Amino acid sequence: MADSPRLEELKRRVQQDPASIAFAALAEEYRRSGRFEEAIATCTAGLQRHPSYLSAHVTLGRALIEVGRYEDAAEELQFVLRLAPENLAAIRGLAEIQHRRGEDAADAPAAIAPPIVKPAAPAPVPLSVAPAAPASLIEVTLPPPVQAAQPVAAHPALAGLEAFLASIERARDAVRH
Repeated sequence: MADSPRLEELKRRVQQDPASIAFAALAEEYRRSGRFEEAIATCTAGLQRHPSYLSAHVTLGRALIEVGRYEDAAEELQFVLRLAPENLAAIRGLAEIQHRRGEDAADAPAAIAPPIVKPAAPAPVPLSVAPAAPASLIEVTLPPPVQAAQPVAAHPALAGLEAFLASIERARDAVRH
């Protein structure tokens, strides 16, 4: 069976540039098409060059789940969660491992249970403790106002405007009285 055009394009890109991060997309395509061993091999090779590429670790973990290598999958997904605790794909992957093992979250080993991380609220900085801005940032010297080269009424483009505004004023005064 022939590969999809997207899979062929990704394979070509990775072959042309083995250092490309396209390996992660290729591995994900392999995983989605059920070619788990190819996804694992592609991720493993790519992560040697790009060890901090978290989505590739997630793809690797999900592929490892599919071949029943739960401990290895949990290790990959825990790596992701240590760096990005709110990564939903990694959390779901760990939940999938628990489900496949028939475990409840309370029964899961510590290596598989997702970490519970509550971000600490930033401590307020009292204004009296806040550093003062340097005086050079506070003092601003403005240039003197620019003087028009000629009076506004003398400007040829505005001569008709002044007459128009005067006629509006007269009409408004007539309506008031």
